[in-house]
Amino acid sequence: MLSAKLKLWCTLCISLLALPVSAATILVMGDSLSAGYGLTPGQGWVSLLQQDLEPKHRIINASISGETSDGGLTRLPDALRRHKPDIVVLELGANDGLRGLPLNRMENNLQQMVDLSRKAAARVVLVGMALPSNYGPQYTAEFRAVYDRVAKRNQLAYVPLLVAGFATDISKFQPDGLHPVASVQATMMRTVKAKLPLK
Repeated sequence: MLSAKLKLWCTLCISLLALPVSAATILVMGDSLSAGYGLTPGQGWVSLLQQDLEPKHRIINASISGETSDGGLTRLPDALRRHKPDIVVLELGANDGLRGLPLNRMENNLQQMVDLSRKAAARVVLVGMALPSNYGPQYTAEFRAVYDRVAKRNQLAYVPLLVAGFATDISKFQPDGLHPVASVQATMMRTVKAKLPLK
């Protein structure tokens, strides 16, 4: 009997977490792609999201250029306590891949961040990335698969590719070939916004 009640309670909790919210605090935990690297203040996709959603919703951008999933996991508990977000957008892992770090560690870090966010009663939106082709087909495929597994395992709202729609257009990137230019930030913003559980 206790087991049946526990299952019912867990089902109810998951259902409540899936409901859209009418007013939300959204915490973005990301790297340079979300921190607006190479752009003037206000041009990045998170700033555009803030302009689009506030004052109804509150956006906290806790993204840091160069951040890895290790760093995000270290910083997340404090960010959850301070901001008490309703939604956590996880856009991390690109620097793990660019540095050739172990992908099992990246996956474990992302999973722990999902768990911590849910423990704090926040919904999670996972944002994926892809690596340049010169990293080799096996590693790049395995890198993308990490996001797919974490999203599927946890039934997350999921953006498979932040730069969807222009990923292969070099003219849409800064000279380093990694960071999108200002003109496509609105596209990135809309890509993420479409997955946010908002009313």
